[in-house]
Amino acid sequence: MNHTERHISHVLQYNSHLALERCSENMTLLTMSGLKRHYDTPAGVVKALDGIDFEINEGERVILLGPSGSGKTTLLNCLSALDSPTDGKYVFQGGDVPRNNSEKMTSFRRENIGYVFQFFNLLQDLTVMENILLIQELAGKKDSKRAEELLELVGLESEKGRFPGEISGGQQQRVAIARSIAKRPTLLLGDELTGNLDTETSRKVMEVLVDACSKENITAVFVTHDESLVQYATRVIRIDSGRIVSDEKTGIPAILEEE
Repeated sequence: MNHTERHISHVLQYNSHLALERCSENMTLLTMSGLKRHYDTPAGVVKALDGIDFEINEGERVILLGPSGSGKTTLLNCLSALDSPTDGKYVFQGGDVPRNNSEKMTSFRRENIGYVFQFFNLLQDLTVMENILLIQELAGKKDSKRAEELLELVGLESEKGRFPGEISGGQQQRVAIARSIAKRPTLLLGDELTGNLDTETSRKVMEVLVDACSKENITAVFVTHDESLVQYATRVIRIDSGRIVSDEKTGIPAILEEE
């Protein structure tokens, strides 16, 4: 093979690699079609979700925006199989997500879902390191080396022996992020995860979260009413009265460039 042929071969291999990357980036992780969640109340039927249609691709960071009572938290609960839709279809990685079966729904969450909560939900009598190891152990994937790497990823390797009450709220939320991805979830969900933090601390937490999702190749969906968090998303879905009113890409890349 001469120099020109080798050059052409390298170009073809490079283009093939790019094509594979694009295919990977565009792979559908989950799809919801005609999804509804209605509740019967003494005052009548409450339509918390009333015909949700969307798909999410692998690697996306989606923010669900909407006012209180818009249905965004109900949608998050359906995404995680904490709640069952009353109608419609929910497909995750090509298979139907279980509903109305607590055992199968729990297994789905354990195998696929990570959570970051507004109130951190760290166990106060366990150290930072022990909080992460516990979630790994419950998932059957205890790995001290990975726990150390995750604390380094969120910038808290020096705090591993301290208890949650001995560190700041922002640091606790970063521990919660490390804990949530410790079992390598396919989908990471967050509900008002910066709701208890000041603006500067929220910024630091979101930067850590975006970096972690990028490096760990985790798809994420976050619920918030805070418009300022849009800058950290690859896509913004606005919801009101149980329906999607807009769905827009932000132009922010899913995979961050190494500095």
